[in-house]
Amino acid sequence: MEFELIAQNIKCSGCANSIQNGLSKLDGVEEVAVNVETGAVTVKGTASKEKISEELSKLGYPEKK
Repeated sequence: MEFELIAQNIKCSGCANSIQNGLSKLDGVEEVAVNVETGAVTVKGTASKEKISEELSKLGYPEKK
């Protein structure tokens, strides 16, 4: 399964690395890609979208609704 979320506050590659490292630790996450320009976070795996969104908020990059 693959889905995309648009996150807030992504300003640089350091932000992207923080998101990739944080989300990769979750069960069910196989791959994370972050587009700094658009704020898109693409996740592959079996983790739920809700779980990913919650973790993004904890990392300081809440999902744009």
